[in-house]
Amino acid sequence: MGRYVIRRLLQTVVILVVISAITFFLFWATPANPALLICGKNCNTETVAQVNATYGFDDPLIVQYGTYMQGLVSPGGRTIGSEGSERECAWPCFGESYQNGIPVWDSISDAFPATFWLALGAAVLWLFFGVMLGLVAALRKGKFIDKLSVGIALFGVSFPTLVFGYLLLYVFIVKLQWLPFPDTANAALFTVGPAKWVQFYILPWMTLALVFAALYTRLTRANMIDTMNEDYIRTARAKGLDERTVVFKHGLRSALTPIVTIFGLDLGGLLGGAVITEQIFSITGLGKFAIDSVLSNDLPAIMGVVLFAAIFVVVANIIVDVLYAVIDPRVRLS
Repeated sequence: MGRYVIRRLLQTVVILVVISAITFFLFWATPANPALLICGKNCNTETVAQVNATYGFDDPLIVQYGTYMQGLVSPGGRTIGSEGSERECAWPCFGESYQNGIPVWDSISDAFPATFWLALGAAVLWLFFGVMLGLVAALRKGKFIDKLSVGIALFGVSFPTLVFGYLLLYVFIVKLQWLPFPDTANAALFTVGPAKWVQFYILPWMTLALVFAALYTRLTRANMIDTMNEDYIRTARAKGLDERTVVFKHGLRSALTPIVTIFGLDLGGLLGGAVITEQIFSITGLGKFAIDSVLSNDLPAIMGVVLFAAIFVVVANIIVDVLYAVIDPRVRLS
């Protein structure tokens, strides 16, 4: 197990390097000139030349990429700026934003708590309701509860997140005024108390959970139906085990293997930013930060949020693979 984890961690480093290189060189393949974006409206030839010297835009791309990666690899970070205006950028150095000069890592650190609580709360909802609905539907196959669960799942999959989010916002916040508009500056820090904190996030959680729970319901139902027809399930019943033990210990445990796979990937992806939901509810998380960075062609910010999100995805993959052997004894890591 130890060798396997070390091997996967080494693969993770390679993947992150490849992702960083692709993102970096794709940015420079666009026609946007970052020097013009930085110096603003009052640009002239002298100002552009000064910006190029300050940010190293005159250097070959491979040199610029190597300098950038130095700030992520070296424990001491790197020095940014031109001669006479150097300043230290501590590790992890994603550089400074072209738009406001704020260190990218500081912006990511400020935005991440809101995204973390959004993703975590939604994950709890969709995992619980999705698995439970799928389990009930599988055990009552062909009956009313099965058809109702499948209908709810089909509705959730078909309903666009954008529409559902705005619908919840209009009904519960604008029309009925039962809930306050999300205030992530306070909600992410628990400064308003548990009840108020939940009120800030309940609608964004429901928006994300509807679509994901629908997928988990259908997947759990299909897996449980297949699993309950396996020979070892019939053997367990023939040995006289009670139905609860057969269903939860032998059936559900095996059916959860693919659920764990997609849950790890879904949660890892959301921790990198729930773009649509954050835009709907004006949540200042990583998703909104990523959109703003792309729209402003802010390379350091784009690189920072892409790598930060990629870390969650690849780490989630490793955790999922390790959990396979824990959940399903038939799976062994080689």
